[in-house]
Amino acid sequence: MPPLGAKMIDYIHDHIIPAAFSFLPKKMDSREARAMLLAIGLQESRFEHRRQIGGPARGFWQFEKGGGVVGVFRHRASKLYAVSATRELGYFDTDATVYEAIQHNDVLACVFARLLLWTLPQALPTTQEKAWGQYIEAWRPGKPHYETWGAFYERAEEITKGD
Repeated sequence: MPPLGAKMIDYIHDHIIPAAFSFLPKKMDSREARAMLLAIGLQESRFEHRRQIGGPARGFWQFEKGGGVVGVFRHRASKLYAVSATRELGYFDTDATVYEAIQHNDVLACVFARLLLWTLPQALPTTQEKAWGQYIEAWRPGKPHYETWGAFYERAEEITKGD
């Protein structure tokens, strides 16, 4: 059983992210990718909510069925990897199946989060400002909260420093 509270980010870093990368090509794994996954997860759910409070999004990275899930399945850069990982994890590769599953399967949710970043044409960022820009471009949050991003990104950078 995963830990509760502040230790969840360590659990995500130490267990969920490596497990997710085991279903993806090695070229997708980097310190920058791990930092972005942690920062975005903190920004979206603080790794506390697998179901959006008052909204439709699911998983720690807060994917909507008609948004991120569909986007990852349809984008030419990610669709084959999404289908492969979904099937390897024992799910049917449909929008509805994945949407429901990512609420309870953190590894699948992390795979989809990494694949959503993979759809962007630019390299993963190494600065807080560029990271914010990529987060906004990929997630398209309805109510972005820039005021929390800096601390979350710094925490993610600190955790992944040795990766």
